Formats: sequence, structure tokens, C-alpha cells
Amino acid sequence: MSPVVQRKRPAVSPAHSQADAQHWGMLVFESLSAGAMAVFVGFGAVIMVVGLYAIVIWPLTNWDLAGLQPEQFNLWAQLVLWVVFGLGSIAGYLCFSGKAFKAKQKPRVPASPVRVRQAVR
Repeated sequence: MSPVVQRKRPAVSPAHSQADAQHWGMLVFESLSAGAMAVFVGFGAVIMVVGLYAIVIWPLTNWDLAGLQPEQFNLWAQLVLWVVFGLGSIAGYLCFSGKAFKAKQKPRVPASPVRVRQAVR
């Protein structure tokens, strides 16, 4: 026999291998980076909406929102930013940790199907 066949396998279980483990600091950094990217995507969406308003609505209606006081929306804007950052961080954690991609075990199905006999009338 060849020497490859005669070697024994290592006793390390494949589910908890040290090579597959990710350092917690890197996982936190990646998760927070995903949250920051979610905020930047939100900023991009806001800029697109403002651009659409400036190109389409303002020239057609001459409605320049001069009477709008944006200071009254500061609390809501901060709340929305923190929620988007938090949800982006949670989504990043789920994706980068691999928890979102782990397959759930399906319930076992009996090898032979059980058939119910119907009474003959």
C-alpha cells in the first residue's frame, strides 16, 4: 500500500477547525463596515431623490420648499440613520459570520412511506 493510505486522519473535528475560525475583532470590524456602507447607500438614495426633485418637480412647479424648516426633522433623521446603521451591521454580522448561509437540518423522512389502508365498503 502507498504511504498516503496508511496515514491516519487528524482527530480535529471539521466543524470546529481553528483554520476556519474568524477573529472576533475582524468580525466586528466587518459588521460595522457593512453598517457604514448601508448608511452610504442610503445617502446615495437621498441624493438621487433630491436630484430627481431638482430636475423634474422644481422646474415644472416652481415649488422651492422655502417655507420648510429642516430643523424640525433632526431627531427623525438621526433616528433613521442609527436604525439603518444598526440593521446594516446586523446584516453584515449574519453574512460575514456565515450564520445566514448555514443549512438547517431537514426533518427525517421514513425510508418507506407509511400508507393508511382504507376500509373497503
